[in-house]
Amino acid sequence: MTTATAEHESNATRLTQSRVDATTQYVTFYIDRQLLGIPVEYVQEVLNPQTVAAAPRARQEIAGLINLRGQIVTAVDLRIRLNLPHFEGESMNVVITDHQEAYSLLVDQVGDVINLADSEVMSVPPTLNQHWKQITKGVSRLEKELLIVLNVQNLMSF
Repeated sequence: MTTATAEHESNATRLTQSRVDATTQYVTFYIDRQLLGIPVEYVQEVLNPQTVAAAPRARQEIAGLINLRGQIVTAVDLRIRLNLPHFEGESMNVVITDHQEAYSLLVDQVGDVINLADSEVMSVPPTLNQHWKQITKGVSRLEKELLIVLNVQNLMSF
């Protein structure tokens, strides 16, 4: 075997191995006791409950606006966006960036940042509600619960 052939095979092996071992970090949070996650690359920061100013005549899922150190950010009520009942407690804020625009996702509770091998995220089950299918990228069975990975682009396309 020539040196060039051995080097090519070694590079191919590394490329295959990196595909197998590829992982993604997810910021997780709860809505209605369901664990949801989005890739960490979209997350700008996580905030405690914030004062949300009303946005008259906005879409139903737009809870209003928050002031994030002088930046006006649209607050999206994920419960309404996911067709779930209203939350009685104070919502946490997961600030994300989508198409260079910041949004605050109002969530019930923030979870952890977790690493998942890409192979651990399965395709969306065909039995899932059509609305959820459109905004879900995949699901992963964790040790004690199921993680639903959201598709940020579809979630934020109103």
